[in-house]
Amino acid sequence: MASVVNENGRGVAREPTQPQEEADRAAARWGPQHAGARELASLYSPGKRCQEWISVILCFSLMAFNFIHLLANFHFGHTWSILLGIVAGILTADFASGLVHWGADTWGSVDLPIFGRAFIRPFREHHIDPTAITRHDFIETNGDNCMLTIVPLANMAFNVLTLSPAEIYHIYPWYCYLFALAIFVTLTNQIHKWSHTYFGLPRWVVFLQDCHIILPRKHHRIHHVSPHETYFCITTGWLNYPLEKLGFWRTLEDLIQSVTGEKPRADDMKWAHKVK
Repeated sequence: MASVVNENGRGVAREPTQPQEEADRAAARWGPQHAGARELASLYSPGKRCQEWISVILCFSLMAFNFIHLLANFHFGHTWSILLGIVAGILTADFASGLVHWGADTWGSVDLPIFGRAFIRPFREHHIDPTAITRHDFIETNGDNCMLTIVPLANMAFNVLTLSPAEIYHIYPWYCYLFALAIFVTLTNQIHKWSHTYFGLPRWVVFLQDCHIILPRKHHRIHHVSPHETYFCITTGWLNYPLEKLGFWRTLEDLIQSVTGEKPRADDMKWAHKVK
């Protein structure tokens, strides 16, 4: 805050001028006052909101329908294959979250037609305002992930209605795998939101984080060290360490850069350095 000297020779505080306040906001390194974060947040549109609402309604309706039919067709003989299918579904969801997260963080631009504003924008906003996700409601947080599971859940619902009981019995473990995959893909961004929430979380969520059944808060902080080039898996985070040891993401980036000439995270850094 600036100061001026009054007639008695004493310094007194003075409120910053409006241009100075704007300059301070523009110079913010991260957070909601960052110039790039404010611009990206303003790009969230009514059309995007409508897409998210439709996706959430369809996804959870299909999920409830399929869950009822899975219970109706349950057999104890499938117990071990069900457990294996659930674990495989969780691992697949974790890898898929990393692949999508890495792709959107590393490549593409907000300026791409339709796709850029709708799907890359949230990733750019998240790196310069990591707590923005904690201010998003359920629909905005989970709408895009719900959209991804609609087609496989709809296909699963169609099959349980048209296949014979014997056919369902034989492919039941596969459906358990698909259903577990759909659940954890759907919940990935909610789990991600919890990993940025440090106050007011339900005890059961903190318990799951502490047991590393879902993405822990401390674990995810590794990704948020600039330039955000590691630990992309955000469902459980189980695959982050082995993928990092293998150099999986770096190898992919080097391959793509050698073929296309595109620099990884160039658009991400552009928004991080935005000042107006």
